[in-house]
Amino acid sequence: MIKDQVFCNFTGLLHNILYMNTTALLDQIAFIKEIDKVKYIQRKTKLFNSDRNENDAEHSWHLALMAIVLAEHSNEPIDVLKVVKMVLIHDIVEIDAGDVFLYDTQVNHSNSDEERLAANRIFGLLPKKQAEDMIAIWEEFEAGETNEAKFAKSMDRLEPLLQNTSNNGGTWKEFDVPYKKVFEKKSVIKEGSTTLWNYAEDLINESVANGILKNE
Repeated sequence: MIKDQVFCNFTGLLHNILYMNTTALLDQIAFIKEIDKVKYIQRKTKLFNSDRNENDAEHSWHLALMAIVLAEHSNEPIDVLKVVKMVLIHDIVEIDAGDVFLYDTQVNHSNSDEERLAANRIFGLLPKKQAEDMIAIWEEFEAGETNEAKFAKSMDRLEPLLQNTSNNGGTWKEFDVPYKKVFEKKSVIKEGSTTLWNYAEDLINESVANGILKNE
């Protein structure tokens, strides 16, 4: 009798564990399917030496590799894996909130109520602990206060600058963006890396000298 009871308790526990694992897996698969939509979000910036717009997935992938390759230039010691996580997930909210152009004069390029709702919905597809971890990393990036967030934001601002200089001004010319605005937006780079900022500043000044960025 006791053995039968123990067996029943064991099988019940095993069933619950299997059920929880299956539920978690299905939630994770649902999230994986949902984030495929990132591949369809078009950015204003074009690929290097190209007339094709970059999508958010390409952008995030590029930033992740940049973070790995350029980590030695960070102003402070950083957890590279955390930086990689930040740049890989930072634009997922654009599935719902859409991409806001860095130089948009009508919409503020910063954390918004729409992005917060998007983060809660999309990351909320995951099991509770994973969802909380993802949202925490996204919030840390948005706040831009930790060493990892500062370096991640440096990557986010550097990549399109490199693209524009390779495309004869790119979005700067297309949207008539002046030097002052570019300098203001890109100076965030120095918070994560003075080395990369010095390089970026030289590129900006060269762009003015070469006539692909107007100095007004």
